[in-house]
Parts: sequence; structure tokens; C-alpha cells
Amino acid sequence: MDASMNPSMDLYQPPFFFRAPGDNRICSGNPNIIHSPAIWDQNGAKHFLAFALPRLQLQLAIIFVFTFALHNVFKRFNLPRIVAEMMCGFIIGPTFLGRYFPTVWKSIFSSDGNLYIGTLAKVGYMYLMFLIGVKMDPSKIKASQKKAWIIGIVSTVLPVTVGLHISPFVAAKVGWIRNPAIRFIIGTQTIAQFPVVVGLLTDLKIMNTELGHLALTVALIRTLLSILLSMQTTYLRVTAQGSAAVGAQSAAIYFTWFLFTLYVLRPIFRWMIRRTPEGKQVRDEYIAFICCMVLASAVISDNVGVLYHFGPICLGLIVPVGPPLGSTLVDRLDTMVTGWLAPLLFTFCSLQSDLFEIYDMKFQKLLIVVLVLSNFFKFAIVFIPTVICKVPLKDSIALSLILSAEGNVELAGYLAYRENDTLDLQTFSTVTGSVLVCAIIIPILVRTCYDHAIIYRGYNQRNLVHSSEETELKVLVSAHRIDDAIAAGNLLEGMHPTKGSNELGVYVIHLLELAGRASPLLINHQLGQKSSSRSGSRSQEIIDLFRSYESKFPHGAFSTQMFTALSLPKFMHDDICLMAFEKQACFIILPFHRKWSAQGRLILDNTVVRSINQNVLNMAPCSVGILIDRRKILELETKERHRMAIIFMGGKDDREALAVAKRLARTPDSQLTIIRFIAMEEWENKNAWDAVLDMEFLKDVKLKALHQGLRISYKEENVKDGADLASLVHTIAEVYDLIIVGRHGIASESSPMLNGLSEWMDLPELGPIGDMLASSDIRRPVSALIVQHQSHLHNK
Repeated sequence: MDASMNPSMDLYQPPFFFRAPGDNRICSGNPNIIHSPAIWDQNGAKHFLAFALPRLQLQLAIIFVFTFALHNVFKRFNLPRIVAEMMCGFIIGPTFLGRYFPTVWKSIFSSDGNLYIGTLAKVGYMYLMFLIGVKMDPSKIKASQKKAWIIGIVSTVLPVTVGLHISPFVAAKVGWIRNPAIRFIIGTQTIAQFPVVVGLLTDLKIMNTELGHLALTVALIRTLLSILLSMQTTYLRVTAQGSAAVGAQSAAIYFTWFLFTLYVLRPIFRWMIRRTPEGKQVRDEYIAFICCMVLASAVISDNVGVLYHFGPICLGLIVPVGPPLGSTLVDRLDTMVTGWLAPLLFTFCSLQSDLFEIYDMKFQKLLIVVLVLSNFFKFAIVFIPTVICKVPLKDSIALSLILSAEGNVELAGYLAYRENDTLDLQTFSTVTGSVLVCAIIIPILVRTCYDHAIIYRGYNQRNLVHSSEETELKVLVSAHRIDDAIAAGNLLEGMHPTKGSNELGVYVIHLLELAGRASPLLINHQLGQKSSSRSGSRSQEIIDLFRSYESKFPHGAFSTQMFTALSLPKFMHDDICLMAFEKQACFIILPFHRKWSAQGRLILDNTVVRSINQNVLNMAPCSVGILIDRRKILELETKERHRMAIIFMGGKDDREALAVAKRLARTPDSQLTIIRFIAMEEWENKNAWDAVLDMEFLKDVKLKALHQGLRISYKEENVKDGADLASLVHTIAEVYDLIIVGRHGIASESSPMLNGLSEWMDLPELGPIGDMLASSDIRRPVSALIVQHQSHLHNK
């Protein structure tokens, strides 16, 4: 053939050992060019979609734009991101775009053009499995409760056993062509993987709850057991399809790789840690080496007959948990893998599906029945042992739904068997659609039957107003930094606890961001627990600080218990509320999210801490106080210390603030002034009962101050409007060292004293007066405590 007749053909001289006898020239198609010539070749630029790179870039742009748009819609209905990613694939795939706009679909998302997206999705999934392995902590299994072991073992072994006995009968009904497909689908339905459970708990925002901890532990046990069972079934399958020698060879190769990772790679990882200075991240060369090992483990897994993701997840399991190696790997890879590459798997699977591709209705009905019954069986096989272990009914239902979820692990398996033609297009489309249905239904059902905030609501009065001074007052201190602990310690020291009266039981929780692991961790320093990270040493300074406070008072008057919580910032409020609930605390002290320099300039504004405080205020099981600390600001004039004031306007928050102030007034050198704001204009107070309670509580405080010899004074200020109130607050801030105020400040928002203040509030969670006291305009070392009364309280 003459090359001049077709410009796409090219003539080249092959190596001599590939030349055909008697011929020294061959005709070959021009290889697929990656880059488009763009404007430099006018003819080529017109057909830029024929080139791999610009087509891939356009595909990725379309996928991410559609996914982002759909996610913004679906998140209003509390649906996880997986729904948007899969719906995007169905819309731009043959299900919709290919059916109604075939020309556009073929030019952009043709089957050969999806090769590169599929490659990116698989690479992302491999590294996602590796990161999941890095975040998993197998040592948690040793400390697991008995019920976690029972649920994990029963819900893993029993489905596999039933699946092995059921699949031959079901396979006999579909014929030998679809026999492998139905066996694989039944086998896939019998397992629940840790990555799927982690993703679902994160979307539901219940990872740090008691149910979340149980689900993570059970999922970890099930995943490790599933890996062992998968190795065994793979060996049996390879032996059955090939020979005993081939099966033995496959098992020997994988066993050799396992020994290599355990006795060669793991010591190398520990050597990397020893070579890394404390507080520093692991060197880039080490990270590159580990990334190469991930690819090697995937290649070995795929070649011995195991699904390619098993190698990376096993490699991740031998990486030491936490900093510096685990946290560095997560920091370097998590954004690219979790945020960009891994989500492509969901889109790619639905992109390869066609929900309208049905050519065997009899098999389709049988497949749907198998999928529905499998999901009911998965639910029941978790629900029954959970109820036997005396888990509450609603928690049992929620746990069973969570462990029945499907996600990326199932999709990766379906895709692998689709590519080796075990699953045809109809079967693959149906099972992909079932994953989407589960992703929509399960989160809705879990939210319906499980509200983790409801455990904080009850009939118990957990606040200072109803706390007797003859019993121990339990206080929870939340601290992110040593500054937070010092400020809270000084406040508690001001309560001047004594043995037998006004005793303090202080629980201190040091909050650290979770790095290099998936499961949250709570360290109880009273039990001598050790963390695999250096979180214990990071908390030691706070431990020593509160031990020093404890030593200042008689034994038993000021008792402390220290905890360190490692979790994601968006779940830290769960740690605080759950501990306050379990320890029956009456008061939570939260640090303010802003910090000031010695000159009074704002140097830190932590939005993460602010979000945590807002969540705690919304769901706390007891009263809460946000402590604004300005003690670092230098005082130019030497004045008497411990001058405290409480701004009292009325309402349950102000009564709770007055109860706190009354305890702080017990310090011998303190002076408390109660400043009551009274509206100059008459207004209708819709809650007359609150006004009666205010008068009675003020009278009680005055009488106790008289009998106990406390230095408490009382005065009233007439307030015209919001501007007048703001002026008075700034005047008070110039005189006192600590100002205590209720969050809402008044029982009715219709008071003329609050006119115009709500429009100017920068921090609504502090209330109108608290917002003024947090202003950067204040340059004095005046601290403030904004108090909220117990909000989750049901009246009988």
C-alpha cells in the first residue's frame, strides 16, 4: 500500500530481527498521539478530541463540574458524595448521554477514550486502599470488647458459609455461562469492608459516637477475617481452575511477598522513622519508595489471582500507625487520592454501565431477587448477634444498616470481573445500580432510627443552678493548647474548693487532630494507657499543670482526671459531649477561638475551634461556658486583682451565669459585683415565670452572701436601648478583670435594651453582650465567661 494515499499511515524501518523474509518495509498505523498540536496545526486543532491528553482533560473537567453541581443539590438531602459521583457517571454515560445524544457521547466518552480515566480510577483506588490500611490500627482488636468480637466473627463466618452452600443451587438456575458471575456476586455480598464503613460514618458524622466506635471495631475485625478468607478461597479457585501445582505456586508467591513485607519492609519503615527528626515529616525519597512498593504489591496481588487492592491494604497495615510515617503519608497522599483520584472509581463504574441494557429478563429478575435477599440477609446476620449482645434496639438497627452498606470495595470487585468478562454489561449495570440504591437508602434509614444527640437529652438537671454546694461539682475542661488549660485552671482555682464543701471533680480532655489513622482514639491517663503516637507526651504539660492545681488544695477538694482525644476536628464536639454525658458533668468550659498578644492585637482566629464550640453549644448535655482569655495583655497600672462582675438581664442563661459567679466569689481576695440592667421603657415580658425566678434567685444569692460573708455587691443600671447598653458594657470592661454574662442575656428578645444589636453581632454564638466582650476594640486584660444553661432538658 502506498503511504501517500493515506496521510495517517507511516513507513518505518523495523529492526532486522523483526523483518519479514524477502521484505524490508512494512505498513503500520500512526501511533496514538498524546498531545494536540493546538493552534500550530490548523487541521489538527479542529479534531483535538482525537488526541488523548486534551480528551482526558475535557472528560475530567466535565466529571468534576457535574459531580460538584450534583453534590451541592444532594447534600441538601443529607446524601453522601458517592451518590453525586455515581449519578454523574450515569448521566454522562450510555444510560443518558449515550442514549439521547449519541454523537456527543461517542466523541467525548467513547469506549477507547475511557481507558485513561479507568487507569486513573484504579491507581487512585489502589492508593486509597493503602491509605485505609495505614489508618487502620490492628492493635485495637486486642482491646475490643467481647460483643465486638462476637458480632464480627458471626457476621463474617456465617455469611461466607451460607454463601458457599447457596451459590451452587442459584448457579444451577442460570446456566454455565453466568455461573461464575452469580457465584462472584453472592461472594461479594457476604463481606463488609472497613473503607466503606469509615466513609459512611464520616458522612453521617457519627464516627466518634459509641455506635461509631463499635461499628469501626466490628468492621476492622470483619475486614481482617475477610482478607484471610479471600486468600484461602483464591488458592482453592486457582487450584480448581488450573492445577494443584499452580495453586501452590500462587500461594507461595503471595506468602513470600507477605514475609518480605513483614521482615524486610517493616524494619525499613521503622528505620525511616528513626532517621526522621522529632516533629519533622518523613523525607520525600522515603515517600517515593513507599509509593513504588504500593504499585508492586498491587501487581503481585493481581498476578497471583487476588484482587489488586488486597496487596496495598496489607502493605498499609504494616506501616506504623500515627506520626511521623503514617501521618506524613496521609498528609502527602490524602488530598490527591481521596479528593481527586479515588472518587473517579464511582463515576467510571457508572460510566461503564447502561441501566437500559436488558436482554435477558429472566436472569434480571433472578439477579434482583438475589441482591435484595442478600441485603436482607446481611442486615439480619448483624442484627441478631447485636440484639443478643444487649445493644439497644435502635442502635442494633443502625449498626446492622451501617455494616450492610456497599461502596468502593464492591465496585472495584465488580469492575475487575467486568473487565475479564465474568460479568456482562447487563449484570454489571444492575449490580452498579444496586450500589447506588444502597448509597441513597442506608444513610436515610440510619438517620431516621439513630439520633446520637438524643442521648444527651433527659430529665436530669445538670447545671450549676440545681447543684448543691454540699456535693462534688463535676466540670469538664476542653483544651487544644496549653494556654487554654492555664486559663481554665485559673478560673477553677478561683472557685476555692474545700474538703466537704464546694468540692471540684475536674475532667480535662486534650483535643488533638487525628493524623495517620482512621479510628479515633481516647487515652485515659489514669489507666496508664499508651498511644502508638506521641500524643501522650504532647499532653504531659497539661497533665502536670492540673496536678499542680490539685496539690494547692486539701486532698479530695480538687480532683482531676486527664484524657487525650485524637479525632478529626469535625467530630471533636462528639468527644466533648460524650465525655460530659458519661462523667455526669454539670459544666463544660470551652476555650475561645481568638487569642491576643501582649499589646492587645489579635494574633489567632481559629475557625475550626469556633465550629467545635458552636456544635457543643447545640448538643451539650449540660451547661456550657466559653472562656475569653486576655490574661496575656500587659496591665500598665497595678490594680487590685479578682475584680469580677456579672451582667444580669434575666433569663435562664443569666441565672446559670450568676450561679457560676457565686462560686467564684468564694475566693478570699475576690470582689463580685452584680450589675442588673433594667429597661427604662416598659415592655411586655412574655415569660412572666422567668421574671419571678430571676427575683427569687437574686434574693437567694444576696442572703447567702450575707450569711457566708462573701464580698458581693449589687447595683442597677437603667438602659434605654441597644446603643446605651453597648456603652455601658464597654465602660464595665474598663473596670473589671472578669465579666460573666449569660449567652442570651434576657428571657425575651423583644426588650428595648436589645434593639439594633442583633444586626451588628459578629459572633452570634456568644449572644449580644458576649459579642461585645469579644471585640478586638477592647485592649485591657479583661476576660469574659459566656454561659449557656443546659439546653437539652425535657420537662416531665
